[in-house]
Amino acid sequence: MPKHVVKSTVKDEELIQKRRAQISRGAVKLFIDKGFHRTTTREIAKEAGFSIGTLYEYIRTKEDVLYLVCDNIYNEVKVRLSELDNNDNTVEGLRVAIARYYEVIDQMSDEFLVMYQESKSLPSEALRYVLTKELEMVEQFEIIIRKCMEAGNLRIGPDEVSLTAHHILVSGQMWSFRRWALRKQYTLERYTKVQTDQIIKGVEK
Repeated sequence: MPKHVVKSTVKDEELIQKRRAQISRGAVKLFIDKGFHRTTTREIAKEAGFSIGTLYEYIRTKEDVLYLVCDNIYNEVKVRLSELDNNDNTVEGLRVAIARYYEVIDQMSDEFLVMYQESKSLPSEALRYVLTKELEMVEQFEIIIRKCMEAGNLRIGPDEVSLTAHHILVSGQMWSFRRWALRKQYTLERYTKVQTDQIIKGVEK
């Protein structure tokens, strides 16, 4: 699916990325405190340290800001998983991939929360793109799981690969959704170990 385009009047791509990161960080705070619909673009501009005129040089609508928040998450997950050894077909390699994914969620916990609470507010085209990116994250784990399975290191069949990948994604996202309770009992390291052990125990030979 074609990438959703957020238009800008600025030509410097590096500056666009820098300013949009500032806009996203400011917006996330507001979306969590007030919700997407009650937050104004003027408030987003102020939180990001811009005038409203400057804000509109980098985005066109409030929905554009929410889209950028979602897209930043997927890009970061993709970068972290792409750093892994593509030839690793071991269970330990799967554990490392899960840990990398959980680390992204921990570092972008507010963004994940906003994405799942507010993505329904995106225009249909942008929402379809975001959902496509979500499935691409699933596919990244499917590739890792399938390699382990084909190497004989997992006891699941081909029809269980996708469900296992979805399980990994949801178990990681719970660290964001249920943080108000989980972080009273677990460090990230302990949570990662317990969740990963439970996932691996269900599929390892």
